[in-house]
Amino acid sequence: MFADKVLSCKDCGAEFVFSASEQEFYAEKGFTNEPGRCPSCRSARKAQNRNGGGYSSRPQREMFPATCSSCGKETTVPFQPTGDKPVYCRDCYTPRKRSNW
Repeated sequence: MFADKVLSCKDCGAEFVFSASEQEFYAEKGFTNEPGRCPSCRSARKAQNRNGGGYSSRPQREMFPATCSSCGKETTVPFQPTGDKPVYCRDCYTPRKRSNW
């Protein structure tokens, strides 16, 4: 059903084989596109993304100082507290979050 195909890498231009077994794997997973990069460019791109490079890395989240409304401990939160709602440290927030399920 599947036969080896020779494809061209969109990054380096090298030709590589998209084997019948790889095609079968892609079909089992429901992937509809053929790979656009050769194995070495693919692994280089994955390594770049793992190390915080590339377009998928997120900017560092800004944290704000706060005092926990439950235990009074100093903490930091990823939003600017306005004072109109309670703010909890991680230790006090986690049990509250789970009890609301």
